[in-house]
Amino acid sequence: MSDISFDSKKMTPAGKMRVAGLGLQFPGETGQHNSITDVSGVSVGYATLIEGQGALQVGKGPVRTGVTAILPRPKSEICTPVFAGCFSFNGNGELTSSHYLEEVGLLTLPITITNTHACGLTRDATLRWASQVYPVEFLDSFGLPVAAETYDGFLNDINGFHVTNEHVFEAIETAISGPIEEGSVGGGTGMKSFGFKAGSGTASRRVNYAGQDYTVGTFVQSNFGNRDDLTVLGHSIGKELSEPRMIEKTANPELSSIIGIVATDAPLLPHQLKRLARRAALGMGKTGGIGAHGSGDIFLAFSTANGDALAETKSAIQNAAFIPDDDLDFLFEAVIRSTEEAIINSMVANEDMEGRDGNFVPALPHSVLRKLVKD
Repeated sequence: MSDISFDSKKMTPAGKMRVAGLGLQFPGETGQHNSITDVSGVSVGYATLIEGQGALQVGKGPVRTGVTAILPRPKSEICTPVFAGCFSFNGNGELTSSHYLEEVGLLTLPITITNTHACGLTRDATLRWASQVYPVEFLDSFGLPVAAETYDGFLNDINGFHVTNEHVFEAIETAISGPIEEGSVGGGTGMKSFGFKAGSGTASRRVNYAGQDYTVGTFVQSNFGNRDDLTVLGHSIGKELSEPRMIEKTANPELSSIIGIVATDAPLLPHQLKRLARRAALGMGKTGGIGAHGSGDIFLAFSTANGDALAETKSAIQNAAFIPDDDLDFLFEAVIRSTEEAIINSMVANEDMEGRDGNFVPALPHSVLRKLVKD
């Protein structure tokens, strides 16, 4: 566990404010760091690319993009699968390996999230990394890693293809547990939500079942929503925020998406994890998301439990633990609450950003959210 000298529930390691730091309290008990990394064994790494300013020159910039890597198990165990399930609330986006997830309910290797036009590269680079780090395991086998995307072309030279294999390797190799950065980092660097700067965000919830404590953690790459719809803790605040405005000199500001990754150490089977993934869409809805036509709203959930059974390679009957379907409501609620807070965290832990051609996205004013505490 990381030795920290700050309140990781209120601030990021770099000192960026989080929702709790503004005094807002979302329902539910959070994990130690209110992060997806509160689920033991899960780690997150970033490669962040911010270069240049001014007029777009395809291939040169400005660059506002990156890669996020989420490791469902420690690197030494990354070849051991986890049970997983995915759900497409609105399918105008991409999540590779979704057919395999649907078929067998297993996920192996790091999950990567990046911009739309780098999604294929991050998938392939993950395989390159795995084949180099685990040559024996991949000598006579195959991998179908999960890679996901949202669109950052409003701020980023997306057709310049600035993400490289090395950036994917960097994100994977620098993945950490404990407190992680949020906002304009990794794949979330060039993203926006509800007309404000957004990107990477996370939150977690502690739950209990049959006397055993478990954790549910959500990570989002948030890039969706119209300003009029922005809702925080049930308060419809978007219509009142005509300022500060986005500056739209070129490019289409409407293209949008959200990727949500839910992790838990609660023992669940693939069909149950798909049910959890569906509930993440309800968390998105609490913030004002409507599943717009042009939005890729795709969610994935995995469980780190049952590792011994999933690591077994001998042909033999395996035993897996699971919570009965009738008793999953407490996990559904944890997913909804952590997704909702993760989205708002991705906006709170952020700053103004100017990108290609002077296109500009303002940060969500903290003063507006502080007023909700008084209300």
